[in-house]
Amino acid sequence: MLRQLATAGAVTLATIGVHSIAMAVVIYVFKRRQAVKSELHFQVHLAILMIAVVAVLNAAHLIEVAVWAVVYDALGVVPDNVSSFYFALVNFTTLGYGDVVPATRWRLLGPLTTMNGVLLLGWSTAVIFAILSSQLSLASDR
Repeated sequence: MLRQLATAGAVTLATIGVHSIAMAVVIYVFKRRQAVKSELHFQVHLAILMIAVVAVLNAAHLIEVAVWAVVYDALGVVPDNVSSFYFALVNFTTLGYGDVVPATRWRLLGPLTTMNGVLLLGWSTAVIFAILSSQLSLASDR
């Protein structure tokens, strides 16, 4: 059990690192926004900003899932006939089909992957909401 917790802890730190880099990119994109004068320009600007932010965050999540998948492959967590990326994605997103069962000695990695995914997806949701809220409050101040 300690080996599983230590492994999951290391992978979780790695995925938090990936997410932190993504957050730095999101902040950079957000800070580079320009003031817009007309309502139409504001709406177009907001759409472009939100597309960019969500795209960066989605890319980060796919990289984070890939990190888990690499670890699953290295440890032989999933059966040979199953994609480790699929298994990691199902766990990370809390979908949990239950169609793939990990090796018994690594069965805690699934729920720990889910815990990591919930936190990182929640972090992304909070950032998307914060950016959208700040933009909408700027629009209402005009």
